[in-house]
Amino acid sequence: MNRIVVFCGSSLGFNPVYKEAAKELGNYFAKNNIGLVYGGGKIGMMGILSDTILEQNGEVIGVIPKLLVKEEVVHSGVEEMIVCKKMSERKVIMSKLVDGYITLPGGFGTLDELFEALTLGQLHIEQKPIGLLNVNGFFDAILLQIDKMVEEGYVKAENKKLLIVENSVDKLLEKMDKYKAPKITHVIHKVVR
Repeated sequence: MNRIVVFCGSSLGFNPVYKEAAKELGNYFAKNNIGLVYGGGKIGMMGILSDTILEQNGEVIGVIPKLLVKEEVVHSGVEEMIVCKKMSERKVIMSKLVDGYITLPGGFGTLDELFEALTLGQLHIEQKPIGLLNVNGFFDAILLQIDKMVEEGYVKAENKKLLIVENSVDKLLEKMDKYKAPKITHVIHKVVR
């Protein structure tokens, strides 16, 4: 993969293990010449990740809505910064630039971006690998919710396979490199009782 978008928090959270995961992922990208596309921020997980890559002269592309530029969270050290009008436009631009997605710990915005990527895969609009770096079990409750959605007939079991989950950077990227999109028989899931 040449470029991967990473969805992550504009906060660092309370546990330093998340910051370390962002650094580890950034080091992996730099070492393996993988370009980063991200939300363009200088703070939180976004700042740690981008700084780690920039310190090693790696490729970093930021995509940030005007609203957040006004809030002064834009990373001035990123040479290629795409400023867009809306949050929804940001996701479209990011999608066009990358070969895959990774999600690190974050808040509502991070989950919004993750689930939009999964929806694009479910609808067969995209066939890119979607990785979830489950650091410190951060996403365990979300994964249980996805299981419940399958169990209750709201998500097809085959669509659960769209999400590649690992707690190790190396293993996650290895699985993403080998990813083959599941064959979709029908876009719409009909439950017959």
